[in-house]
Amino acid sequence: MTTHIYNAKICDGTGAPVWRGGILFSEQGILDVYEGEKDLTADEAIDAHGRLVTPGFIDIHRHCDIMPFYGTAYGTTMLRQGITTTVVGNCGISPTPAPEQTEEMYAYYEPVLGPLGNDLPRTYPAFRAGLKDLQLPVDTAAMIGTGAVRIAVKGFSNSPWTADELEQGRALIEEAMKAGAPGVSLGIMYLPECYGTVEEFAALLEPVGRYDGVITTHIRGEGDSLVASVEEVIEIARRAGCALEISHFKSCGMKNWRHAIHEAIQRIEVARAAGQDVTCDFYPYAGGSTALTTMLPPAFVQGDLKSALERLGTEEGVLAFRRSVQQEWPDWDNYAISLGWDRILISGVILPEFESLRGLDMVTAAKQAGYKDAVSLAAAMMYKEQGRTAIINLSMSEQDVDTVAQLPYAILISDSIYADTKTPHPRMHGTFPKFLREYVRKKRLLTLEEAVHKMTQMPALRMRLKEKGVLVPGFAADLLLFDEATFTDRATYEDPARQAEGMDQVWIGGRKAVEDGRLLRLDLGHLL
Repeated sequence: MTTHIYNAKICDGTGAPVWRGGILFSEQGILDVYEGEKDLTADEAIDAHGRLVTPGFIDIHRHCDIMPFYGTAYGTTMLRQGITTTVVGNCGISPTPAPEQTEEMYAYYEPVLGPLGNDLPRTYPAFRAGLKDLQLPVDTAAMIGTGAVRIAVKGFSNSPWTADELEQGRALIEEAMKAGAPGVSLGIMYLPECYGTVEEFAALLEPVGRYDGVITTHIRGEGDSLVASVEEVIEIARRAGCALEISHFKSCGMKNWRHAIHEAIQRIEVARAAGQDVTCDFYPYAGGSTALTTMLPPAFVQGDLKSALERLGTEEGVLAFRRSVQQEWPDWDNYAISLGWDRILISGVILPEFESLRGLDMVTAAKQAGYKDAVSLAAAMMYKEQGRTAIINLSMSEQDVDTVAQLPYAILISDSIYADTKTPHPRMHGTFPKFLREYVRKKRLLTLEEAVHKMTQMPALRMRLKEKGVLVPGFAADLLLFDEATFTDRATYEDPARQAEGMDQVWIGGRKAVEDGRLLRLDLGHLL
Protein backbone atom coordinates (compact mmCIF):
# COMPACT_ATOMS: atom_id res chain seq x y z
CA MET A 1 0.00 0.00 0.00
CA THR A 2 1.36 3.42 -0.96
CA THR A 3 0.64 6.61 0.96
CA HIS A 4 1.06 10.16 -0.31
CA ILE A 5 1.15 13.04 2.17
CA TYR A 6 0.95 16.42 0.45
CA ASN A 7 0.64 20.08 1.45
CA ALA A 8 2.97 19.37 4.38
CA LYS A 9 5.87 21.06 6.10
CA ILE A 10 8.78 18.64 5.65
CA CYS A 11 11.43 18.50 8.39
CA ASP A 12 13.72 15.79 7.09
CA GLY A 13 15.83 15.14 10.20
CA THR A 14 19.13 16.45 8.85
CA GLY A 15 18.77 19.90 10.37
CA ALA A 16 18.06 21.44 6.96
CA PRO A 17 15.39 24.18 6.82
CA VAL A 18 11.77 23.04 6.70
CA TRP A 19 10.19 23.18 3.26
CA ARG A 20 6.66 22.89 1.88
CA GLY A 21 6.08 19.71 -0.07
CA GLY A 22 5.13 16.06 0.24
CA ILE A 23 6.28 12.48 0.62
CA LEU A 24 5.36 9.15 -0.97
CA PHE A 25 6.05 5.90 0.87
CA SER A 26 5.06 2.26 1.32
CA GLU A 27 6.05 -0.71 3.44
CA GLN A 28 9.13 -1.02 1.20
CA GLY A 29 10.33 2.40 2.38
CA ILE A 30 10.31 6.05 1.38
CA LEU A 31 9.75 6.36 -2.38
CA ASP A 32 9.83 10.11 -2.99
CA VAL A 33 10.28 13.34 -1.03
CA TYR A 34 9.66 16.57 -2.93
CA GLU A 35 9.34 20.31 -2.59
CA GLY A 36 6.30 22.19 -3.87
CA GLU A 37 3.53 20.21 -5.54
CA LYS A 38 3.58 16.89 -7.36
CA ASP A 39 0.83 14.79 -8.88
CA LEU A 40 1.43 11.28 -7.53
CA THR A 41 -0.75 8.18 -7.58
CA ALA A 42 -1.14 6.39 -4.25
CA ASP A 43 -3.55 4.07 -2.45
CA GLU A 44 -4.02 6.68 0.27
CA ALA A 45 -3.70 10.45 -0.12
CA ILE A 46 -3.51 12.67 2.97
CA ASP A 47 -3.76 16.45 2.91
CA ALA A 48 -1.49 17.58 5.75
CA HIS A 49 -3.06 21.07 5.79
CA GLY A 50 0.34 22.54 6.63
CA ARG A 51 1.13 20.16 9.45
CA LEU A 52 4.65 18.87 10.06
CA VAL A 53 6.08 15.61 8.69
CA THR A 54 9.24 14.30 10.37
CA PRO A 55 11.07 10.99 10.69
CA GLY A 56 9.93 8.87 13.63
CA PHE A 57 11.64 9.88 16.85
CA ILE A 58 14.41 7.62 18.15
CA ASP A 59 14.97 7.15 21.89
CA ILE A 60 18.35 5.48 22.37
CA HIS A 61 18.03 5.30 26.15
CA ARG A 62 15.05 3.51 27.69
CA HIS A 63 15.02 0.70 30.22
CA CYS A 64 12.09 -1.28 28.81
CA ASP A 65 14.34 -4.32 28.21
CA ILE A 66 12.01 -6.93 29.69
CA MET A 67 8.68 -5.29 28.91
CA PRO A 68 8.13 -7.17 25.60
CA PHE A 69 8.04 -10.44 27.56
CA TYR A 70 4.95 -9.19 29.40
CA GLY A 71 2.95 -7.71 26.49
CA THR A 72 2.98 -4.64 24.27
CA ALA A 73 1.05 -2.08 26.36
CA TYR A 74 4.30 -0.36 27.35
CA GLY A 75 4.55 0.89 23.76
CA THR A 76 1.54 3.17 24.12
CA THR A 77 3.48 5.97 25.80
CA MET A 78 6.22 5.80 23.16
CA LEU A 79 3.85 6.02 20.21
CA ARG A 80 1.94 8.90 21.84
CA GLN A 81 5.25 10.78 21.80
CA GLY A 82 6.14 9.77 18.25
CA ILE A 83 8.89 7.34 19.27
CA THR A 84 9.17 4.63 16.60
CA THR A 85 12.58 3.19 17.58
CA THR A 86 14.24 2.60 20.94
CA VAL A 87 17.49 1.18 22.28
CA VAL A 88 17.60 -0.83 25.52
CA GLY A 89 20.42 -2.27 27.64
CA ASN A 90 21.61 1.09 29.01
CA CYS A 91 23.66 2.13 32.06
CA GLY A 92 25.46 -1.21 32.28
CA ILE A 93 22.08 -2.73 33.17
CA SER A 94 20.79 -5.52 30.94
CA PRO A 95 18.85 -8.68 31.81
CA THR A 96 21.57 -10.74 30.15
CA PRO A 97 24.03 -12.25 30.61
CA ALA A 98 22.61 -13.54 33.86
CA PRO A 99 24.40 -15.67 36.48
CA GLU A 100 23.18 -19.15 37.34
CA GLN A 101 21.54 -17.77 40.49
CA THR A 102 19.64 -14.68 39.36
CA GLU A 103 17.87 -13.59 42.56
CA GLU A 104 20.39 -10.96 43.72
CA MET A 105 20.91 -9.44 40.25
CA TYR A 106 17.19 -9.36 39.47
CA ALA A 107 16.37 -7.70 42.81
CA TYR A 108 19.08 -5.07 42.24
CA TYR A 109 17.84 -4.27 38.73
CA GLU A 110 14.12 -4.21 39.60
CA PRO A 111 13.89 -0.45 40.39
CA VAL A 112 15.16 0.22 36.86
CA LEU A 113 13.87 -2.65 34.69
CA GLY A 114 10.80 -3.63 36.71
CA PRO A 115 10.11 -7.07 38.22
CA LEU A 116 12.14 -9.75 36.42
CA GLY A 117 10.59 -13.22 36.17
CA ASN A 118 12.63 -16.41 36.40
CA ASP A 119 11.55 -17.46 32.89
CA LEU A 120 13.55 -14.71 31.15
CA PRO A 121 16.40 -15.62 28.78
CA ARG A 122 19.81 -15.91 30.44
CA THR A 123 22.18 -15.24 27.51
CA TYR A 124 22.35 -12.35 25.05
CA PRO A 125 21.71 -14.54 21.96
CA ALA A 126 18.71 -16.11 23.72
CA PHE A 127 17.46 -12.63 24.65
CA ARG A 128 17.63 -11.52 21.00
CA ALA A 129 15.91 -14.71 19.89
CA GLY A 130 13.17 -14.10 22.44
CA LEU A 131 12.61 -10.53 21.29
CA LYS A 132 12.53 -11.64 17.66
CA ASP A 133 9.71 -14.06 18.41
CA LEU A 134 7.65 -11.50 20.35
CA GLN A 135 5.40 -8.69 19.19
CA LEU A 136 7.16 -5.35 19.57
CA PRO A 137 5.31 -2.01 19.56
CA VAL A 138 8.33 -0.13 18.14
CA ASP A 139 11.59 -1.08 16.45
CA THR A 140 14.06 -2.13 19.13
CA ALA A 141 17.84 -2.50 19.38
CA ALA A 142 19.46 -4.07 22.42
CA MET A 143 22.88 -3.44 23.95
CA ILE A 144 24.59 -5.57 26.55
CA GLY A 145 25.60 -4.02 29.88
CA THR A 146 29.00 -4.45 31.49
CA GLY A 147 27.32 -4.49 34.89
CA ALA A 148 25.46 -7.65 33.91
CA VAL A 149 28.66 -9.06 32.40
CA ARG A 150 30.55 -8.47 35.64
CA ILE A 151 27.79 -9.98 37.79
CA ALA A 152 27.57 -13.03 35.49
CA VAL A 153 31.33 -13.61 35.75
CA LYS A 154 32.19 -12.56 39.32
CA GLY A 155 29.02 -11.55 41.14
CA PHE A 156 28.98 -8.32 43.17
CA SER A 157 32.56 -8.86 44.34
CA ASN A 158 34.83 -5.85 44.77
CA SER A 159 37.92 -7.91 43.88
CA PRO A 160 39.94 -7.01 40.75
CA TRP A 161 39.33 -8.93 37.54
CA THR A 162 41.63 -11.90 37.11
CA ALA A 163 43.05 -12.70 33.66
CA ASP A 164 40.66 -15.65 33.36
CA GLU A 165 37.64 -13.54 34.39
CA LEU A 166 38.53 -10.82 31.86
CA GLU A 167 38.73 -13.47 29.16
CA GLN A 168 35.24 -14.69 30.12
CA GLY A 169 33.89 -11.13 30.15
CA ARG A 170 35.40 -10.28 26.76
CA ALA A 171 33.92 -13.47 25.31
CA LEU A 172 30.43 -12.45 26.49
CA ILE A 173 30.82 -8.99 24.94
CA GLU A 174 32.16 -10.41 21.69
CA GLU A 175 29.25 -12.86 21.58
CA ALA A 176 26.81 -9.93 21.88
CA MET A 177 28.56 -7.79 19.25
CA LYS A 178 28.65 -10.73 16.85
CA ALA A 179 24.94 -11.38 17.48
CA GLY A 180 23.99 -7.80 16.53
CA ALA A 181 24.35 -5.55 19.57
CA PRO A 182 24.90 -1.94 18.39
CA GLY A 183 27.17 -1.33 21.35
CA VAL A 184 27.89 -1.95 25.01
CA SER A 185 26.78 0.14 27.96
CA LEU A 186 28.64 0.89 31.17
CA GLY A 187 27.20 1.89 34.55
CA ILE A 188 30.32 2.86 36.45
CA MET A 189 28.32 4.59 39.19
CA TYR A 190 26.48 1.36 40.00
CA LEU A 191 27.51 -1.69 41.95
CA PRO A 192 29.57 -3.72 41.14
CA GLU A 193 31.04 -1.70 38.25
CA CYS A 194 32.12 1.06 40.61
CA TYR A 195 34.96 -1.21 41.68
CA GLY A 196 36.40 -1.32 38.13
CA THR A 197 39.46 0.54 36.87
CA VAL A 198 40.28 2.23 33.57
CA GLU A 199 42.64 -0.61 32.70
CA GLU A 200 40.03 -3.27 33.43
CA PHE A 201 37.28 -1.54 31.45
CA ALA A 202 39.57 -0.95 28.47
CA ALA A 203 40.61 -4.61 28.41
CA LEU A 204 37.02 -5.81 28.80
CA LEU A 205 35.74 -3.57 25.97
CA GLU A 206 38.39 -4.47 23.39
CA PRO A 207 35.85 -6.33 21.17
CA VAL A 208 33.71 -3.18 20.86
CA GLY A 209 36.47 -1.36 19.03
CA ARG A 210 37.08 -4.32 16.72
CA TYR A 211 33.39 -4.44 15.77
CA ASP A 212 33.23 -0.64 15.27
CA GLY A 213 30.69 -0.35 18.07
CA VAL A 214 29.95 2.38 20.57
CA ILE A 215 30.08 2.40 24.35
CA THR A 216 27.45 4.38 26.23
CA THR A 217 28.22 5.10 29.83
CA HIS A 218 26.64 6.21 33.05
CA ILE A 219 29.81 7.79 34.40
CA ARG A 220 31.25 7.20 37.88
CA GLY A 221 30.10 10.50 39.33
CA GLU A 222 27.80 13.25 38.09
CA GLY A 223 28.37 15.53 41.08
CA ASP A 224 31.61 16.45 42.81
CA SER A 225 33.62 14.07 40.61
CA LEU A 226 31.95 15.00 37.30
CA VAL A 227 35.04 16.29 35.53
CA ALA A 228 37.27 13.41 36.64
CA SER A 229 34.55 10.94 35.67
CA VAL A 230 34.27 12.40 32.17
CA GLU A 231 38.05 12.21 31.82
CA GLU A 232 37.90 8.58 32.94
CA VAL A 233 35.42 7.42 30.29
CA ILE A 234 37.18 9.37 27.56
CA GLU A 235 40.35 7.47 28.45
CA ILE A 236 38.52 4.13 28.56
CA ALA A 237 37.11 4.71 25.07
CA ARG A 238 40.50 5.85 23.75
CA ARG A 239 42.21 2.71 25.00
CA ALA A 240 39.42 0.44 23.78
CA GLY A 241 39.43 2.15 20.38
CA CYS A 242 35.70 2.74 20.22
CA ALA A 243 33.21 5.61 20.01
CA LEU A 244 31.86 7.07 23.26
CA GLU A 245 28.40 8.31 24.22
CA ILE A 246 28.21 9.91 27.68
CA SER A 247 24.75 9.04 28.98
CA HIS A 248 22.43 11.64 30.54
CA PHE A 249 25.25 14.19 30.74
CA LYS A 250 24.58 16.52 33.67
CA SER A 251 25.98 18.20 36.76
CA CYS A 252 24.43 17.20 40.09
CA GLY A 253 24.66 18.82 43.49
CA MET A 254 23.95 22.47 44.15
CA LYS A 255 27.55 23.51 44.79
CA ASN A 256 28.46 22.17 41.32
CA TRP A 257 25.76 24.00 39.40
CA ARG A 258 26.65 26.44 36.62
CA HIS A 259 30.39 25.75 36.59
CA ALA A 260 31.26 22.02 36.69
CA ILE A 261 29.30 21.29 33.51
CA HIS A 262 31.39 23.82 31.59
CA GLU A 263 34.62 22.20 32.80
CA ALA A 264 33.33 18.79 31.74
CA ILE A 265 32.28 20.13 28.32
CA GLN A 266 35.79 21.49 27.88
CA ARG A 267 37.23 17.99 28.44
CA ILE A 268 34.86 16.55 25.83
CA GLU A 269 35.74 19.20 23.29
CA VAL A 270 39.48 18.69 23.78
CA ALA A 271 38.97 14.98 23.03
CA ARG A 272 36.81 15.76 19.98
CA ALA A 273 39.39 18.23 18.68
CA ALA A 274 42.00 15.48 18.98
CA GLY A 275 39.90 13.27 16.71
CA GLN A 276 38.12 11.13 19.30
CA ASP A 277 34.47 10.23 18.60
CA VAL A 278 32.78 11.54 21.76
CA THR A 279 29.15 12.65 22.07
CA CYS A 280 26.60 12.89 24.86
CA ASP A 281 22.87 12.82 25.52
CA PHE A 282 20.45 14.47 27.94
CA TYR A 283 16.83 14.63 29.07
CA PRO A 284 14.99 17.97 29.46
CA TYR A 285 14.30 17.71 33.19
CA ALA A 286 16.18 18.86 36.29
CA GLY A 287 15.48 15.63 38.18
CA GLY A 288 16.89 12.14 37.67
CA SER A 289 15.50 8.71 38.48
CA THR A 290 17.22 5.63 39.86
CA ALA A 291 17.27 3.11 42.72
CA LEU A 292 17.49 3.98 46.42
CA THR A 293 20.49 1.64 46.65
CA THR A 294 22.53 4.31 44.87
CA MET A 295 22.60 6.01 48.28
CA LEU A 296 24.78 3.16 49.59
CA PRO A 297 28.49 4.06 49.55
CA PRO A 298 30.57 1.32 47.85
CA ALA A 299 32.74 1.26 50.98
CA PHE A 300 29.66 0.27 53.00
CA VAL A 301 28.73 -2.50 50.55
CA GLN A 302 32.28 -3.89 50.30
CA GLY A 303 31.44 -6.05 47.30
CA ASP A 304 28.58 -7.91 49.00
CA LEU A 305 25.25 -6.22 48.34
CA LYS A 306 23.15 -8.97 49.92
CA SER A 307 25.03 -8.74 53.21
CA ALA A 308 24.96 -4.94 53.09
CA LEU A 309 21.17 -4.94 52.78
CA GLU A 310 20.89 -7.41 55.64
CA ARG A 311 23.11 -5.19 57.82
CA LEU A 312 20.60 -2.37 57.33
CA GLY A 313 18.17 -4.44 59.39
CA THR A 314 20.41 -4.15 62.46
CA GLU A 315 21.15 -1.24 64.80
CA GLU A 316 24.88 -1.56 64.09
CA GLY A 317 24.27 -1.56 60.34
CA VAL A 318 22.06 1.54 60.45
CA LEU A 319 24.68 3.33 62.55
CA ALA A 320 27.41 2.38 60.04
CA PHE A 321 25.20 3.55 57.17
CA ARG A 322 24.52 6.84 58.97
CA ARG A 323 28.23 7.45 59.46
CA SER A 324 29.00 6.59 55.83
CA VAL A 325 26.49 9.10 54.42
CA GLN A 326 27.72 11.86 56.71
CA GLN A 327 31.09 12.01 54.96
CA GLU A 328 32.29 12.77 51.47
CA TRP A 329 34.00 10.07 49.41
CA PRO A 330 36.60 10.71 46.68
CA ASP A 331 35.26 7.92 44.44
CA TRP A 332 31.51 8.25 45.07
CA ASP A 333 28.93 11.06 44.93
CA ASN A 334 27.18 11.39 48.28
CA TYR A 335 23.81 12.94 47.42
CA ALA A 336 22.85 12.93 51.09
CA ILE A 337 25.35 15.81 51.40
CA SER A 338 25.44 17.38 47.93
CA LEU A 339 21.62 17.39 47.54
CA GLY A 340 20.05 16.61 50.88
CA TRP A 341 17.43 14.00 51.65
CA ASP A 342 14.66 16.55 51.08
CA ARG A 343 15.48 16.57 47.34
CA ILE A 344 15.11 12.80 47.04
CA LEU A 345 11.56 11.65 46.24
CA ILE A 346 10.19 8.15 46.71
CA SER A 347 8.82 7.07 43.32
CA GLY A 348 8.40 3.29 43.52
CA VAL A 349 7.80 0.90 46.43
CA ILE A 350 7.08 -2.82 46.78
CA LEU A 351 5.52 -3.24 50.23
CA PRO A 352 2.06 -1.96 51.25
CA GLU A 353 3.48 -0.34 54.42
CA PHE A 354 5.38 2.16 52.25
CA GLU A 355 2.66 2.79 49.68
CA SER A 356 1.48 6.02 51.33
CA LEU A 357 5.01 7.45 51.02
CA ARG A 358 5.14 7.41 47.23
CA GLY A 359 5.66 10.91 45.85
CA LEU A 360 7.02 12.31 49.14
CA ASP A 361 10.57 13.46 49.77
CA MET A 362 12.57 11.34 52.23
CA VAL A 363 12.47 13.92 55.04
CA THR A 364 8.70 14.38 54.87
CA ALA A 365 8.16 10.64 54.43
CA ALA A 366 10.24 9.85 57.52
CA LYS A 367 8.15 12.22 59.66
CA GLN A 368 4.90 10.83 58.30
CA ALA A 369 5.95 7.22 58.85
CA GLY A 370 7.33 7.83 62.35
CA TYR A 371 11.02 7.24 61.64
CA LYS A 372 13.81 9.13 63.42
CA ASP A 373 14.96 10.75 60.18
CA ALA A 374 15.49 10.14 56.46
CA VAL A 375 18.55 7.96 57.08
CA SER A 376 16.55 5.59 59.30
CA LEU A 377 13.75 5.44 56.73
CA ALA A 378 16.17 4.81 53.84
CA ALA A 379 17.83 2.00 55.77
CA ALA A 380 14.48 0.41 56.62
CA MET A 381 13.20 0.63 53.05
CA MET A 382 16.35 -0.87 51.55
CA TYR A 383 16.33 -3.67 54.13
CA LYS A 384 12.63 -4.49 53.96
CA GLU A 385 12.32 -4.09 50.17
CA GLN A 386 15.69 -5.73 49.54
CA GLY A 387 16.93 -2.84 47.40
CA ARG A 388 13.87 -2.61 45.16
CA THR A 389 12.83 0.97 46.06
CA ALA A 390 12.93 3.57 43.25
CA ILE A 391 13.64 7.28 43.75
CA ILE A 392 13.77 10.61 41.89
CA ASN A 393 16.68 12.98 42.60
CA LEU A 394 15.98 16.69 42.13
CA SER A 395 19.65 17.12 41.44
CA MET A 396 20.21 19.53 38.54
CA SER A 397 20.14 23.18 37.57
CA GLU A 398 17.78 23.99 34.70
CA GLN A 399 20.43 26.37 33.35
CA ASP A 400 22.93 23.52 33.13
CA VAL A 401 20.38 21.34 31.34
CA ASP A 402 19.84 24.16 28.84
CA THR A 403 23.59 24.38 28.27
CA VAL A 404 23.86 20.69 27.43
CA ALA A 405 20.74 20.75 25.24
CA GLN A 406 22.35 23.33 22.97
CA LEU A 407 25.57 21.39 22.39
CA PRO A 408 25.72 20.41 18.70
CA TYR A 409 26.73 16.85 19.65
CA ALA A 410 24.05 16.31 22.35
CA ILE A 411 21.19 13.87 21.62
CA LEU A 412 17.78 13.83 23.29
CA ILE A 413 16.89 10.75 25.38
CA SER A 414 14.22 9.91 27.93
CA ASP A 415 16.12 7.52 30.24
CA SER A 416 12.74 6.05 31.19
CA ILE A 417 12.91 3.47 33.95
CA TYR A 418 10.26 0.81 34.40
CA ALA A 419 9.87 0.28 38.14
CA ASP A 420 6.41 -1.07 38.94
CA THR A 421 4.87 2.19 40.13
CA LYS A 422 2.02 4.62 39.49
CA THR A 423 4.39 7.56 39.97
CA PRO A 424 7.18 7.22 37.40
CA HIS A 425 9.44 10.09 36.45
CA PRO A 426 7.43 12.34 34.08
CA ARG A 427 10.12 11.86 31.42
CA MET A 428 8.64 8.45 30.63
CA HIS A 429 5.50 10.06 29.19
CA GLY A 430 6.64 13.54 28.28
CA THR A 431 10.26 13.85 27.12
CA PHE A 432 9.87 14.31 23.37
CA PRO A 433 6.92 16.73 23.25
CA LYS A 434 8.36 18.63 26.24
CA PHE A 435 11.58 19.16 24.31
CA LEU A 436 9.73 20.77 21.39
CA ARG A 437 7.36 22.73 23.62
CA GLU A 438 9.98 24.09 25.99
CA TYR A 439 13.18 24.38 23.98
CA VAL A 440 11.72 25.40 20.61
CA ARG A 441 8.42 27.18 21.30
CA LYS A 442 8.90 28.59 24.81
CA LYS A 443 12.60 29.26 25.41
CA ARG A 444 13.58 29.45 21.73
CA LEU A 445 16.96 27.93 22.52
CA LEU A 446 16.85 25.71 19.45
CA THR A 447 15.20 25.87 16.06
CA LEU A 448 12.61 23.27 15.15
CA GLU A 449 15.05 21.77 12.67
CA GLU A 450 17.83 21.50 15.28
CA ALA A 451 15.50 19.87 17.80
CA VAL A 452 14.16 17.31 15.32
CA HIS A 453 17.74 16.53 14.25
CA LYS A 454 18.56 15.64 17.88
CA MET A 455 15.60 13.22 17.95
CA THR A 456 16.11 11.54 14.54
CA GLN A 457 19.29 11.52 12.47
CA MET A 458 21.70 12.10 15.36
CA PRO A 459 20.58 9.09 17.45
CA ALA A 460 20.34 6.91 14.32
CA LEU A 461 23.92 7.67 13.38
CA ARG A 462 25.20 7.32 16.94
CA MET A 463 23.77 3.81 17.35
CA ARG A 464 24.48 2.66 13.78
CA LEU A 465 20.77 2.27 13.01
CA LYS A 466 20.69 1.84 9.25
CA GLU A 467 18.18 3.61 7.01
CA LYS A 468 16.58 5.48 9.89
CA GLY A 469 16.29 9.06 11.07
CA VAL A 470 16.10 10.89 7.72
CA LEU A 471 13.37 11.41 5.12
CA VAL A 472 15.14 10.29 1.93
CA PRO A 473 14.18 7.71 -0.70
CA GLY A 474 15.27 4.22 0.28
CA PHE A 475 15.10 4.79 4.04
CA ALA A 476 12.53 3.11 6.31
CA ALA A 477 9.11 4.74 6.27
CA ASP A 478 9.03 5.64 9.97
CA LEU A 479 7.05 8.86 9.85
CA LEU A 480 5.15 11.32 12.01
CA LEU A 481 2.45 13.83 11.07
CA PHE A 482 1.51 16.44 13.67
CA ASP A 483 0.96 20.11 14.39
CA GLU A 484 4.05 21.28 16.27
CA ALA A 485 1.98 24.01 17.97
CA THR A 486 -0.36 21.53 19.69
CA PHE A 487 1.87 18.48 20.23
CA THR A 488 2.59 18.68 23.96
CA ASP A 489 3.43 16.86 27.17
CA ARG A 490 1.04 16.54 30.12
CA ALA A 491 3.16 14.64 32.66
CA THR A 492 4.45 16.54 35.70
CA TYR A 493 6.16 15.51 38.94
CA GLU A 494 2.80 15.93 40.69
CA ASP A 495 0.85 13.99 38.03
CA PRO A 496 3.52 12.00 36.19
CA ALA A 497 1.51 9.33 34.37
CA ARG A 498 -0.39 11.58 31.93
CA GLN A 499 0.09 10.70 28.28
CA ALA A 500 1.34 13.15 25.66
CA GLU A 501 -1.23 14.74 23.35
CA GLY A 502 -1.31 15.97 19.78
CA MET A 503 0.52 13.26 17.83
CA ASP A 504 -1.83 12.83 14.87
CA GLN A 505 -0.37 10.04 12.74
CA VAL A 506 2.48 7.57 13.23
CA TRP A 507 3.82 5.07 10.70
CA ILE A 508 6.36 2.34 11.44
CA GLY A 509 7.81 0.67 8.36
CA GLY A 510 5.11 2.28 6.23
CA ARG A 511 2.28 0.84 8.32
CA LYS A 512 0.05 3.04 10.45
CA ALA A 513 0.27 2.73 14.25
CA VAL A 514 -1.59 5.95 15.18
CA GLU A 515 -4.37 7.62 13.19
CA ASP A 516 -6.05 10.90 14.10
CA GLY A 517 -4.54 10.60 17.56
CA ARG A 518 -6.02 7.11 18.09
CA LEU A 519 -3.73 4.18 18.81
CA LEU A 520 -4.32 1.52 16.17
CA ARG A 521 -1.62 -1.10 16.60
CA LEU A 522 1.10 -2.17 19.00
CA ASP A 523 2.67 -4.90 16.87
CA LEU A 524 4.56 -3.13 14.09
CA GLY A 525 8.04 -3.10 15.60
CA HIS A 526 11.01 -5.29 14.69
CA LEU A 527 14.23 -6.31 16.40
CA LEU A 528 17.11 -4.35 14.89
